[in-house]
Order: sequence, then C-alpha cells, then structure tokens
Amino acid sequence: MTLSHLIFREIAHRKLNFLLSVLAVAVAALTIVAADIVVRRDAEVTRRVMAQKQSETEAAIEEKIELVAAAGADLEDAIRKQMKGLGFNVLILPESQDVAELHLQGSLTQTMPESYAQQLADSKIMTINHLLPTVLKQVRWPEQEMDVVLYGTRGEVPLMHRDLKKPVLDAVAPGQMVVGHAIHQKLGLKVGQQVEFMGREFTVSVLHPERGSGDDVTVWIDLGQAQEMLGLQNLVHAILALECECAGDRIAQIRAEISGILPGTQVIERYSQALARAEARTKAKEVAEESLAAERLAGEATLLRELESRTRLQRGHQQLSRIILPLVLLLAAAAVGLLAYVNVRYRREEIGILRALGLRTRQVLVVFLGKAALSGVIGGVAGVLLGIGSGALIGRLLDRSEVAINLGLTEAIVSSPGLFVTLMVTPLLAVALATLSSWIAAAMAASQDAAMILQGE
Repeated sequence: MTLSHLIFREIAHRKLNFLLSVLAVAVAALTIVAADIVVRRDAEVTRRVMAQKQSETEAAIEEKIELVAAAGADLEDAIRKQMKGLGFNVLILPESQDVAELHLQGSLTQTMPESYAQQLADSKIMTINHLLPTVLKQVRWPEQEMDVVLYGTRGEVPLMHRDLKKPVLDAVAPGQMVVGHAIHQKLGLKVGQQVEFMGREFTVSVLHPERGSGDDVTVWIDLGQAQEMLGLQNLVHAILALECECAGDRIAQIRAEISGILPGTQVIERYSQALARAEARTKAKEVAEESLAAERLAGEATLLRELESRTRLQRGHQQLSRIILPLVLLLAAAAVGLLAYVNVRYRREEIGILRALGLRTRQVLVVFLGKAALSGVIGGVAGVLLGIGSGALIGRLLDRSEVAINLGLTEAIVSSPGLFVTLMVTPLLAVALATLSSWIAAAMAASQDAAMILQGE
C-alpha cells in the first residue's frame, strides 16, 4: 500500500474533517487576495482619478487661458486703436524749449535738426512708434487777418526694425492744406477751394470736424513748405510719436531710451485722460491674468484636497486589512490545527494498527502532512479564485466613484504587477499554512507507540 493511497484513504474516511480544513485555508487565501486587490485597486483608482481631475483642470484652465489671451489681444488692439485715434501722445522737444509756451500759445520756438527723426528710426528704439518730425508755430494769416497755428508735417519716418504700421496722420501733399474746424467755419472754406496763405497758393484738401482742441485753429501743410515759409530749412520744432503699450512707468522708459539716443532733448507725454483709460484697460487685463493665476492655484488646491481624500481612503482600507488579515490567518491556522488534532485523537487505534503493520514514524508523518498539504492546495486555489471576485466586489462597494466601478479586474492586474505576484504566491502560502498548522498533530500521530495504543493505554 503506497503512501498516496493511504493519504486518499485518510481523506475519504474523514471527508468532513478534510472539507472543513479546505474551507479554513480557502478563507485565509481569499482574505489575502481580496485585501491585496482592494488596496491595489485603491492605488490605481487614485492614480486614474487624479489623472482625470488633472486633465479636466488643465483643460478648463487652458480654455480660460485662451479666453484671457483673446481678451488681452482685444484689449491691446482696443488700446492701440484708441491711442491711435487720439493722435500722437509723445513730444520730443529741444531741451531749451519752454513747455509753457506750448500750453499757453500752442506754439514752439526752439528747434532741433530734422535728422533727429531718422536717427531715432535707425536706433532700433522699442518704446515708441510713428515718428513724425514737425514744425508748430502760431502765425498770422495775413490774407485773412487772423491768427492760426501752422503745423508743417510730412510722411512718418518708418522704423525699419519694426513691422510697418498704417500712419496715424496722413501726409499733406505739397501745395495742399488741411484746415481745422473753427477756421473753415469762419472762412466758409470748401474742399478743393484755392486759398492764399502767407503769399503762397494752396488747395484745401481736407476740412476737419470739430475736435474741441487746438486742432480747431490749426492748418496743416507740407513740412518742407512750412520750413521754407518760416526760414527753418532742415530744422523742426518737435518730433511726435505714439508710445507703445508697455507695462510699468512708460514715460520713464521712453525718456531713458530717448536720452541715450538724442542728448539735449526732452520728452513730454500728452493726453493724460486717454492714457488713464488705456491704463485702466491694461489693469483690467492684469486683473484677468491674476484671476487666472488664482484659479490655477485654486485648481491645484482642489487636486490636493482630492488627493488627500483619496489617500485617507487608501489608508483606511490598508489599516482595515492589517487588522483583518492577521486575525483571519490566525483563526484559519487554529482551525486547521484543531481539526488535525481531533482527527489524530479519534484515529489512535487505526494509527496503532498501521504502526503494528510496519508503518514507520516518518511514513505516518507524511500521511498526515500530505493530507494537510493537499487541503492547502485545494483551499489555496479555491481561495484565490473566490478572492479575485470578492476583492473586485468589495472594492466597488467601498469606493462608489465612477472610476472605481468601471475599473476592470484585468486592468487592475495589468496596472499592478504586485497583484499578479500575490495571485501566484498565495496558493503556496496556503499549503504552508495548512502544513505548519497540522505539524503538531501529525507529530503526535507519528510518535505514538503501537503496543501501548493496542493495549488501550
């Protein structure tokens, strides 16, 4: 009679005892697998939830970045158009020019070389655009017996290092005249009409509408002709410019840059109300950007809170598994050991007969430990299979998030190689648990004396 035959005869003789051992081992294996699945599913669900939240937050912020960028572009364009519509707002004057003369009389007397405008254009200056050399002087229109402001202008000097821009002020062709509202209303001038001005003939080309400023008493003519009439060949009173839309103290930046290029000049900023409106729009853009930055921080804080919440959930499940798992393993080991002891206790006579027939101590030990190992194999495999389903079910019950519910078991195993190792190792642990738990009972059976057992002692 072989040992394997004895093992199966032993199992057949005590079926309930064997099945209870298998059940105890299966429960232990099921607990190991289910606990590991729950913990590892938590980690994978947390990773996916955070990735999804991160993606959603970034998408929302990206959308708002695009909106803010578009709004910022609209603001910059509106500011540019507003500033351009209001005309030049930066005056570059000779250092000796008294600014009060400009404010009180709308006229200038000090001059500087016209070439300064080209020198600025060639310098790659960045803080201003639309350079326009001009002469500006209050003169007597003798033919009409009235005082006007003579404005000599030419085409703007292009800044070749910058994108070419549409001129703020159209050049006045030689022999033509642009007339302010108060003048043409008083004189009844019409477009195309010939007029004599300081001894020269001009054709009225444009009649300005009322502007409510010094422009209403101004006449514009070609710069070269104005210079000849005033005896200012190659000289100008001012260079007009339009400042760029830049952050910070703009006029300080402009003055610093121009003083390094044109020593002996001064820079004046005009149209403070227009600038205030432009600054208000710029501030609105800055507030929008600050709001976006605050929202980004709020999104990050939300993600951090979500991560903390998920981490607490994981820790709770881990702590629960640390409590339940040792307890279940201890109870399973105790159950298997007790069942083995009861089996040995009630099989003393049969063990004695086997020993009397020549079964050695080692063989008796192998019979009982083989039975325990077989219960471990069967219980371990069954426990792993049941643990897989139980772990997935428990994971869904403990975490009702959409990601957790939709996470398939195969995805969890693939995303966590450690779980695959657990599934492979658990049956081996089940065999070890059953064998070690039955060791004492098996040793008792193997150590019994056949003669004493058969004598009833």
